[in-house]
Amino acid sequence: MYQSKVNFLAKVGLLSAMSTILMFLDMPVPLMPLFLKLDISELPAVIAAFSMGPMAAVLVELIKNLLHIANTQTLGIGECANFLVGVAFLVPAGYVYRRRADYPGAVLALTLGTVSMVFWASVLNYFVLLPVYQAVLHFPLDRIVALGSAANPHITDLKSFITLAIAPFNALKGFVISLCTVLIYRRVLPLLRPE
Repeated sequence: MYQSKVNFLAKVGLLSAMSTILMFLDMPVPLMPLFLKLDISELPAVIAAFSMGPMAAVLVELIKNLLHIANTQTLGIGECANFLVGVAFLVPAGYVYRRRADYPGAVLALTLGTVSMVFWASVLNYFVLLPVYQAVLHFPLDRIVALGSAANPHITDLKSFITLAIAPFNALKGFVISLCTVLIYRRVLPLLRPE
């Protein structure tokens, strides 16, 4: 029992460290506001979800964001957003994979995780995250919309910002993470299976 707990913690720690490093390797996305940067830091958390379950993935996501707060430019709001949206992807994906732990199950899990992430990122940004960002950082909503409009002239208000920036960005992120997971799935997962 003790050995399995140590093994679990060691794997969560390793995957959290990898996830933290990957979070720093971000890049801007064309036609998106500059503050929406793509990274694949959820990839180690997906590996945790598939090999150890959804709660391990949540731990990896939490540790990654707690470590990243040391370099925050948003008073932790960006990290909170990353955590919540990441969990929206990881938990459904992890639960689906637990029920069907094979390659088609992985594809289904990643697809449902992406759909969940797009939905919850849109809802959370509209009702919670952008209003908190505005209140805490005193960054007016019209300036946030203007940043979106500079990247995509079809963005004219908060609804179009969510529809044309937040939703497509998270769909792209879910696709990229899913593709990376599928590419490494067969090689990495057996190494992390419980013993």
